Amino acid sequence: MRTKPDLSFWKLWNLSFGFFGVQIAYALQSANISRIFATLGADPHNLSYFWILPPLMGIIVQPLVGKWSDNTWTRFGRRIPYLFIGAIVAVLVMCLLPNAGSLGLSISAAMIFGLVSLMFLDTSINMAMQPFKMLVGDMVNEKQKGLAYSIQSFLCNAGSLVGYLFPYIFTAVGIASVASEGEIPDSVKWSFYIGAIILILCVIYTTITVKEMPPKEYAEYHGITEGCSTAKSNMLHLLIKAPRTFWTVGLVQFFCWAAFMYMWTYTNGAIAVSAFDTPTITKNGVEVLDVASKQYQAAGDWVGVLFAVQAIGSVIWATLIPQFKNHKVAYSLSLVLGGIGFISTMFIHDQHMLFISYLLIGCAWAAMLALPFTILTNSLSGKNMGTYLGLFNGTICLPQIIAAMVGGYLVSWLTPAGAIAAQDRMLVLAGILLLIGAVSVFIIKETSAEKKE
Repeated sequence: MRTKPDLSFWKLWNLSFGFFGVQIAYALQSANISRIFATLGADPHNLSYFWILPPLMGIIVQPLVGKWSDNTWTRFGRRIPYLFIGAIVAVLVMCLLPNAGSLGLSISAAMIFGLVSLMFLDTSINMAMQPFKMLVGDMVNEKQKGLAYSIQSFLCNAGSLVGYLFPYIFTAVGIASVASEGEIPDSVKWSFYIGAIILILCVIYTTITVKEMPPKEYAEYHGITEGCSTAKSNMLHLLIKAPRTFWTVGLVQFFCWAAFMYMWTYTNGAIAVSAFDTPTITKNGVEVLDVASKQYQAAGDWVGVLFAVQAIGSVIWATLIPQFKNHKVAYSLSLVLGGIGFISTMFIHDQHMLFISYLLIGCAWAAMLALPFTILTNSLSGKNMGTYLGLFNGTICLPQIIAAMVGGYLVSWLTPAGAIAAQDRMLVLAGILLLIGAVSVFIIKETSAEKKE
């Protein structure tokens, strides 16, 4: 088997540049979905249920994209066609979703419209996102994968930074951040519109600058014979035969992604109470936050700022991760710092002091974006790289689905009788999950597919 040559920094950069635009879309979704559905009228105890759909679509779409693209060879490449189609659909849906409350629909109809739009948005984002991880696995040698995924992590966090800040920036320049009851503010709408434009431009850049390997060259670099390159692989069979690394890293992933699901779901409500003194109203006999108030919508804008701070912390920490000689030490330490960050939010009531918490959370995010894929792809041969990465996405989606399904129950359990939903305690739970993940890191067994050849 031929060894893949070293790539220049800019070739590694081009492989992942489109991820910048895709991540803007993902950041807008992550930071604003709870805000959007709460504004439409959702009960805070039920917010986590709206988050079931995105990872559910991911667990279906990403393995299929991986399997199909493993067997796709076109003049445009094998991964890039899926990237481009996903981006086109995402752009269309990004222009529809924030208008769910502006179409004259009833509350229930607006929520259904929003849910359908969210389903298509997350499906398309997943379809556009997965090829970037596959491109690195396909084209980068083992020695450079750490750097390649660090570049991807940097671009991911830079895109997140932009997406998270858009509502705050648009509010600062005078675009309305408050709208009529049940309608999404213009600052959020324009964030999605501009994000859609940037997304398609970034994806076009990647499709122009990246040239994937032709089938014969790919087979030579990945040790694939003609017979096995044409053989069809059953996904269940591959899952059963997955290396131990797949499962041990997947266990760590479970705790990490459940934690971040609770961050995305409950940060808005948590800081609306603790840092913005949002007023409450009685609705259907239950005391809830006044989502039409200036304080609640200001908290929604500030969530974007906090998530942007998290992205900054992640960018900084991502530059330090390659300096660690031991992947597992870097991974575990990062999760411990993130866990401390989540738990500290319970005790901080100043909106600016929360920067410290989210900088620490960014350390965990940086490790989650880079290290699992570095460790996993080093243990895989090139034959079914895309399928395995698609299946591995289940370790990202499944914990989010489970966390979302039990989130409403946990909020009710943690909320004192007669009080508003204890969303701040869900962030503490997220911190505990990360600390458990940090301990689980040390059961990972790293292997090298290249050394087996």
